This record gives sequence, structure tokens and C-alpha cells, in this order.
Amino acid sequence: MYNQTELEKKPEVNHGRKYQQCSISVMDTISDPNITFDENGVCNYKKLYDEDEKHHVLVGDNGKQRFQDEISRIKNSRGSKKYDCILGLSGGVDSTYLCLLAKENGLNPLVVHFDNGWNSELAQHNIENTIKKCGFDLYTYVVNWNEFKEMQKAYLRASVVDIEVLTDHAFMSVLYDQARKWKIKFVLAGMNIVTEQVLPKYWVYDKSDDKNIKDIVNKFGDIKAKDLKSFPFLSYANKRYCQKILKLEVITPLNWIEYNYDKVKDRIINELDWRDYGGKHYESIWTRFYQGYILPNKFNIDKRKAHFSNLIFSGQISKKEAIKKMEQPILDERIAKDDLAFVIKKFGISISDFNEIMKQPRVEHSEFLKEEGFRKRLWIFRVLNWLKSF
Repeated sequence: MYNQTELEKKPEVNHGRKYQQCSISVMDTISDPNITFDENGVCNYKKLYDEDEKHHVLVGDNGKQRFQDEISRIKNSRGSKKYDCILGLSGGVDSTYLCLLAKENGLNPLVVHFDNGWNSELAQHNIENTIKKCGFDLYTYVVNWNEFKEMQKAYLRASVVDIEVLTDHAFMSVLYDQARKWKIKFVLAGMNIVTEQVLPKYWVYDKSDDKNIKDIVNKFGDIKAKDLKSFPFLSYANKRYCQKILKLEVITPLNWIEYNYDKVKDRIINELDWRDYGGKHYESIWTRFYQGYILPNKFNIDKRKAHFSNLIFSGQISKKEAIKKMEQPILDERIAKDDLAFVIKKFGISISDFNEIMKQPRVEHSEFLKEEGFRKRLWIFRVLNWLKSF
């Protein structure tokens, strides 16, 4: 969006701070107003990455042993049940590769997909190919588009940053519901430290907070939360059942194997006929537009900074390579133009109304009603706050 000379002249973009970029990554004061640097100019995200890598990533024989132990534990849990685990599939790299690993290791997951009305044709192709080649059962929950559209429009009007809360909350609710229905004890998740650990809190909000969702919808939507019929809010009964009776566990096997992003993409392309979207999480037209247009133009957030910094920390690319990648547009100009036209038509709003929304200043989620106490400590949603692989 801006070059460094322009940044020096735009303190509002830097949250009133002098521009600074991490000495070893591409995280900077634009990305996060709360970023800190040590005496060597290294940002706090490097320390956070190192800590998580130390505690959660296993390599070599230790990783192989943990991986096999967990696979055996999942298989042994099946008994007479139809499925031994549940797996969320978006059509992206991580969840697609997880399907391939599940097949290779003899697991029989119930694969779950949440259709929010924004799947690209390419995503549908990738999902169908993955399911066909792996031979798994797929459960797809299709939300009512008119309802979901009004919820997303409410979030746009509210001017909050994390519009993806809606999809993430619904997806996990569907996972809970299916886990309960089939008495599945394990969620197989594609999240991993080496490609997905870096995520500023400034960019996201608590995915579990249905009270916050309902308040935003009630105040800015053309529909009231009580009238929503298809949006799958997580019920207290399902939450308690999965936590206390099933003792549902999240298993993250990608932390125990070598996980090189480019090599993984090559594998799923060759073995599952998977096709690349051109960007992380661009399997959804909405997510592509949200990350490639709304976030940078309204909130000054370029999510590539976190992704590339993560790959720098894990030794998969250099800072020089990351900077070169950052010189490319976040979203191709033609695609951005087409997506803008598609989005406003699909939402049924005018370009002038959308542009007015884009001009409005950021409003924090905390300005709306929020859930406190026990629900905030719910472990599976603490995981989901980090989860971007579904």
C-alpha cells in the first residue's frame, strides 16, 4: 500500500509510532500497534514463535514416535463406531494435506465442510477431488444464504475487524454437532506452528463469543439474532456433552512431521489433483476479498506479513525472499476489481454504500456485548482462535 517514505509521513497508519520493521522478519508497526522490539530490533513474535516451537513441535524420531502413537490412539478409539475422528476440510493446503495423511495412515475420518455461500469453483473442484481420491465420507452443512448475508453485512456496517468470526464459529459448532452425533472423540486439525503460529491479536476476536455476534447482528443487521434459523450457534448442551462426556480432543499431527509448505503443495497437486488458489486461504471468494481488499484498504492489515514472517522463523524462506514477495500486489488488480463487483452484487448493496463503509473508522469488538467467564476459557475455542486451516 505504501512505501517506507510515505510511511514516515503517515503516523496514523503507524498508530502514532515511528515506522519500524522487525530486523529478521517483515512484521512491523503497521501490522500491529502493540508490536514490541528488543535491543536488536527483533519483534516479540519471534520469541513467541520460538516458545511454541519448543513446546509443540517434535522433529526426527521423537516426532515420528508421537505421530504413530497418536494415530494408534485414534484408531483404537473407534471400536464399533463408523468413524475414528472428525476433520474439517476447506479445500486449502493444510486441511487437504491432512486428508492425505489420514488416508495414508489408515484413519477413517468424517470429513466436515461448512458452506457459507462463498466457495469458489476451484475450491469445489479441490474438495470433490480430495474426497473422491481419499474415499472418505463428507458432511456439508449449508447455511441459509439470505441469513448469512445479513450477518456479514451487519459486521461490515459495525466496522469490526474480524468478520471471519461468523464462519469460524459456525464451523466449530458443526464439528461439535457431528462429533456428538457419531460419538467421535478426536478432531484432526491441520493447524501447525511452522506455517501458522504468527497471528496478532489486533487482527482477530474470540471465535466463541456468540453474545458478541448476536449484539453486532442486532445493532447493525436487517435481521435480528432471534430470527436466525440456520446459523449454527454452538449450543450449551453440545459444548458440555463434547467436553465432559466425549472428552473431545484436538490432535495436531502436522506439528510432528516435516512440514514444508512448498513440498506439501507439490504432493497434493500430484497425488490429489489439487490446484493452487494463488494465496493462503483464497479457496473462499469472500476470504480472498476480505484479506486482499478489505483488510489492507480499511484496516491497513496485510496478512502476508504474518504468513511470510512465520516461514522466516521456521527457516523456510529468507527475509529477502519475503520482501520480494511483498512487492507483489496483495491481490491482482483484475481479480480485485472482479471480486468487488461480485461481492457488492451478492450482498445487494451499491458501490457507494460499500465505499462509505470502507471509510468508517475501526470499531473494537469489545465495544459490543461480550461473553465472560467459563465460556471464555473453553479450550477448543482457544484452539480455534489460532486455527486457520479449516
